[in-house]
Amino acid sequence: MKREEVLIEALPYLREFYGSKVVIKMGGHALVDESIMDKITQDLVLLRFVGICPVVVHGGGPEITRLMERLGKQPKFIGGLRITDDETMEIARMVLVGSVNERIVSLIGKHGGKGIGLSGNDGTLIAAKKKRKQTVGIAGEEREVDLGWVGEIESINAEIITITSDQGYIPVISPIAVDNAGNSLNVNADSVAGEIAYTIKAKKLILLTDVPGVLKDPADMSTLISQATSDEIKKLIAQKVIGEGMIPKVEASLRAASGGVTAHIIDGREPHSLLLELLTDKGIGTMIV
Repeated sequence: MKREEVLIEALPYLREFYGSKVVIKMGGHALVDESIMDKITQDLVLLRFVGICPVVVHGGGPEITRLMERLGKQPKFIGGLRITDDETMEIARMVLVGSVNERIVSLIGKHGGKGIGLSGNDGTLIAAKKKRKQTVGIAGEEREVDLGWVGEIESINAEIITITSDQGYIPVISPIAVDNAGNSLNVNADSVAGEIAYTIKAKKLILLTDVPGVLKDPADMSTLISQATSDEIKKLIAQKVIGEGMIPKVEASLRAASGGVTAHIIDGREPHSLLLELLTDKGIGTMIV
């Protein structure tokens, strides 16, 4: 398309989304590949300058694992679930609240925006409780496993998001929560993004991942589901069409959709995927309504 046609195509979307909040979850290669992260933060700053208010939530699982190994601590998994003991929790805080969060905020500043780093501890932004013991199959037997300092969300305090966003900042939120005894808990970043989108009544929830979206056949990229309703997604989960790795993302999307938020699962590795999804007719990825 000619450059002027691209701009005109974006006009109705800019008009529709002006002044609204869009929650963006960054994970996967978006956090590992500096060039991808750079392009995403460019998109965030552009959206902010045209009157759309991005709220960023980020993960950091691979980075936590990498730092643990550098410090000589082997990650511990039971039945596929990560165990978060005291030392692992401290490492998670170092990575999520420190390294990853600070890097995103710095890149936003590099491109002329105002990023502000937050964690769930700030203003009790994310209140959570320790996740109950999980039943997992181990060597053919079902056992109850304590995951340690892993949390499940009880509530979101949207006040600090509203205050910072209304003052022109881009909030960048790490998924470290706090319980009623003041303990820090590690919470799934997809769940945090979905709950925040639901609570602040965002216009959109966009989950950046390492696949094109929800696929009917994970081995065949041509089976991308471009749009689905919540009921259709629930059927695909029941039929086990949606695999385990995608479950947290679709559950976060369903939570957001239950509050009227349109959710998108898109490939964050594609350059400027945020702009393509928000501001073009065709878009990319899977939209859940």
